[in-house]
Amino acid sequence: MVERADVNSVLSDIRALREQMQQRQQIQPDQLRPEQMQPGQKPGEAQQGEGPSFMDTLQGAVNHVNELQETSSDLKTRYTQGDPDVDITRVMVESQKASVAFEATVQVRNRVVQAYEDIMNMPI
Repeated sequence: MVERADVNSVLSDIRALREQMQQRQQIQPDQLRPEQMQPGQKPGEAQQGEGPSFMDTLQGAVNHVNELQETSSDLKTRYTQGDPDVDITRVMVESQKASVAFEATVQVRNRVVQAYEDIMNMPI
């Protein structure tokens, strides 16, 4: 018999994801207090050499989406093979997580490509 996902378990997963997202957020340069800025640095000016590069951030996002898709695929396979430890609710939640993450990544890619095209079409 397949058990349904416990509401408390789902809520704790959501809270854990929210905490991870909050930990990943960094202080924006314009949010720095004057004592945190380098000498001669203006508000809104980025500090050199701090934080991950754009490539690292993008690669991390793609890797995270890949992990979500692999997890979703694994759960689907286990469910169709009749694994009693996997219930349909968990399969559907993981599938939706992977779908939303992939769609968000595609939208970011589309925006980056559009920004690149806009820059390339600017008159010199």
